[in-house]
Order: sequence, then structure tokens, then C-alpha cells
Amino acid sequence: MAKDLFSKQASVYARYRPVYPAALFDYIFSFVRQRDTAWDCATGNGQAALVLADHFRKVYATDISEKQLQQAIAHPSIEYRIATAENSGLAAGSIDLITVAQAYHWFDFEAFHLEVMRVAKPWGIIAIWGYSLVQCEDAGVQSLIETFYREKIGPYWDAERKYIDDHFTTVPFPYHELPARSFLIEVNWTREDLLGYFNTWSSVQYYMKAHQQDPVDEFARILRPVWDSATGKTFRFPVFLRLGKVHK
Repeated sequence: MAKDLFSKQASVYARYRPVYPAALFDYIFSFVRQRDTAWDCATGNGQAALVLADHFRKVYATDISEKQLQQAIAHPSIEYRIATAENSGLAAGSIDLITVAQAYHWFDFEAFHLEVMRVAKPWGIIAIWGYSLVQCEDAGVQSLIETFYREKIGPYWDAERKYIDDHFTTVPFPYHELPARSFLIEVNWTREDLLGYFNTWSSVQYYMKAHQQDPVDEFARILRPVWDSATGKTFRFPVFLRLGKVHK
């Protein structure tokens, strides 16, 4: 069963997590035969589901975190449900497209695969994607980010984080693989935006629990001499995708 690591910081997650690029969805949709029903699994605050809702008659958006779903924006085409990835409660053979955004690494892969095979229509499409460590245009800031990520909170990442670092190349993906592409999320952030994003990390929450202090506060002090103005900086998130047909 997938882990619930984001209920505690659900409101921060909704505010600071980056938005997926339109080009990613356009590419995925180009492989979908029929745009009737979609399932956004581990939807979080519904970010991907909202995009799907503009292209599908019905979108089922499931998550194990009620607090995350409380942050989601209502849409007439979206039905939000509390459910695990491995037991969605959806009708058999009912889904044209299954999407998993930045969450596949938390799943029980075998159990989720059985659920995908159960709910997907013949030759339905499954798309899983994620984004790796944020990259800053400023080399000095980037060096601090990498040190914080690998040394300060590195020991506090769940073991599954390795799948993100590997760009999902090492996760089981037992589907008829389709050509994948890479994408970029680009944002202009202030220091406060960057620090807010760090506070969405599960590793930061683990560190705080272990030490009773926020490591982001220390990072902010170290960052200030390097980035001493309110001017924003450009940040990029490399987005990786695996795409497949569910061949029944």
C-alpha cells in the first residue's frame, strides 16, 4: 500500500509544488484512443486531475490522504475519492487513461499492476511521471541546494526516493512501452518560494521529527549571503515520463 507522507503539510504542498507543463499532457493525450474516462491515481491536491478534466468526460481522482483532497479544487467532471492505488473501487474495464504524477515510487508495484489490468479498457494508456531535483540558474544557489539535498537531509529520505533519482528507469513497468520524452518545468521563484517548496519534502518532515528543529531555517541562513535580494531567480525541474499501453 502506498505511504501517506503528505497529509501533515497538505496546504503547503498545494501552494508550493510546481505545475506540470502543458506539453507533457499534450504528448500523453496524443496516444489515447478515446477521451471518455481517466483515473488520476494519488492525485494529491488534484493538480493533474484538473488538466485531465478539460479533456475527458469523467475523471476519477483518488488519494489516500483526506487532507490532500481537501486542498483540491472542485470541478464538475472530477470525482475525488479516498482510495489506495491498489484498490481504487473503480469499475472493471472502465478507464481510458491512468496517470500517476510524482507518486508511482510509493506504490506496491505488483498490486497496483493488478488494479491497472482490472480497471483499464483494452489498450488503455498508463502514464507515470516525476521530476528530479530542482536546478537553479545561479551556480552558487545550486551548490547549496545540492549540499542540502544530499548531505543535510540525505539520510532522511525514504528508500523509494532512489526511484526519483533514477528517473523511474529502475521501477517495474510491465506494459507495452511507448516512446517517452523529457520535459521541463520552469518557474521564477523568490527565496520564500524555494524555502516553502523545501518544506513540502517528506525528508524535511522526518528531520524535524528526529531533531525538533526545521533544517530549512538553517538553510535559509546559509542562503541569505548568496541570495541577498528579493529578486526572483529562474529554477527548472527536469520532468521524466514513462508511457505504456495496457495490453489485455
